[in-house]
Amino acid sequence: MDATTAPHRIPPEMPQYGETHQIFEMMQVTLAAAGGPLSRETRNLLEQLLIHQPKDPLQFMIDHLQRNNDHVPKIVILGPPASGKTTIAMWLAKHLKTNLLTVESLLAMGHSELAQEARRHYARKRSVPSMLLVRLVQERLGEEDCISRGWILDGIPETREQAMMVQTLGITPRHVIALSAPDTVLIERNLGKRIDPQTGEIYHTTFDWPPEAEIQSRLVVPEGISEPDTVQRLLQHHRNIVRVLPSYPGILKVISADQPCVDVFYQALTYVQTNRRSNAPFTPRVLLCGPVGSGKSLQAGLLAQKYGLVNVCCGQLLKEAVADKSRQGETIQPFFEKEMTVPDSLVLKVLSQRLSQHDCVQRGWVLHGFPRDLDQAHLLDSMGHKPNRVFFLNVPLDSVLERLTLRRTDPVTGERYHLIYKPPPTMEVQARLRQNPKDAEEQVKFKMDLFYRNSAELEEFYKQAITLNGDQDPYTVFEYIESGITHPLPQRGP
Repeated sequence: MDATTAPHRIPPEMPQYGETHQIFEMMQVTLAAAGGPLSRETRNLLEQLLIHQPKDPLQFMIDHLQRNNDHVPKIVILGPPASGKTTIAMWLAKHLKTNLLTVESLLAMGHSELAQEARRHYARKRSVPSMLLVRLVQERLGEEDCISRGWILDGIPETREQAMMVQTLGITPRHVIALSAPDTVLIERNLGKRIDPQTGEIYHTTFDWPPEAEIQSRLVVPEGISEPDTVQRLLQHHRNIVRVLPSYPGILKVISADQPCVDVFYQALTYVQTNRRSNAPFTPRVLLCGPVGSGKSLQAGLLAQKYGLVNVCCGQLLKEAVADKSRQGETIQPFFEKEMTVPDSLVLKVLSQRLSQHDCVQRGWVLHGFPRDLDQAHLLDSMGHKPNRVFFLNVPLDSVLERLTLRRTDPVTGERYHLIYKPPPTMEVQARLRQNPKDAEEQVKFKMDLFYRNSAELEEFYKQAITLNGDQDPYTVFEYIESGITHPLPQRGP
């Protein structure tokens, strides 16, 4: 591999600095003490020492650790024209509450002399020199909000030259996403773009046409989206990207952009909320949260089957306690008979007893049905039962209504049907089917509203939670959950 395509460039000063300040001896001592591979935090700290080469390495390490920013998002999103990378970057920035950096936002930095110089270049040549652009990125990433909340780079670096400059300056993303799609798809997408000159909003003649006639009348065709222009930009992208991607071994995820944007987003979100596999063993303690009908029970069953986890359904535990006529069950039974909510204190006694049993401690567990709100989450935490994997399954109301309100049961055989997915075999069977009152539309809407009223606080409490699109094929959802089980979860800042 020649120097133009090698993924890393190591300046000669770096090993000299490492020898002078015993950085490599420090690595060996740390490895011996750890008894295994270095943690990502330790590797990052030693990398920063070699990159920045401070005169006082000890003070540099203290300052680095005090900043405590090793777990904030550091994401690069790359892709060809019309791949949707800016939309995905915007959605990720909003969801992760981090900073989105684009060429436009960097040029708009009013307080920066570098930005003023870059604007002058752009006004003359419609481009910014690579060195100036990378220095702008470095300046922006040094500001407090990027340090404390992290960042997403949209379309930067664009060339191999920029990628090498970024590396040399010590700008190290934690996740790199590259979107891809056939050129024919991208050309079609680009040709359909329209822009609202008043708001700057971008629409599409096929995929996102505004319903308002007033907006439709003022939409204009943006510059540079003709087929020849798009083909030229795609050729340029293909020439550059094959030399950029080798710069990010081990942290690169290629995602097909030739699918609905929301699916691309959830795949990207799952990836950036998942760190690389750790060698440290752990016992999974999985919590599945989601509204009624989101598929928690199905996913819990799949996880229990594949990984040997104990499937802990809170509602089922209460029913079993009543059926066993235990002391706790006798206390719970009156609430069942009156169709009243069982007090949290009673639920916690039953749940804590189950999670403390040997099989849960040894094999791990997957819990669903509890907690449903912030108070219950605090109670569970106070009992010492802390999940190390938390997933939120988001499903829109229309899909939940379709899943639940069309469920029916045959009172003769006990067989369960669904009027769309598993219809009854004969008209005779269909005539005698009954709907569970809990599946009535009003009940489902009430439970959905209750869940989403509390979900924001729950997500804030479980800061490491991964949010998934539950409105997909169940086995696709399971694959996303599985990737979070087998990889460490991110640790987000406060």
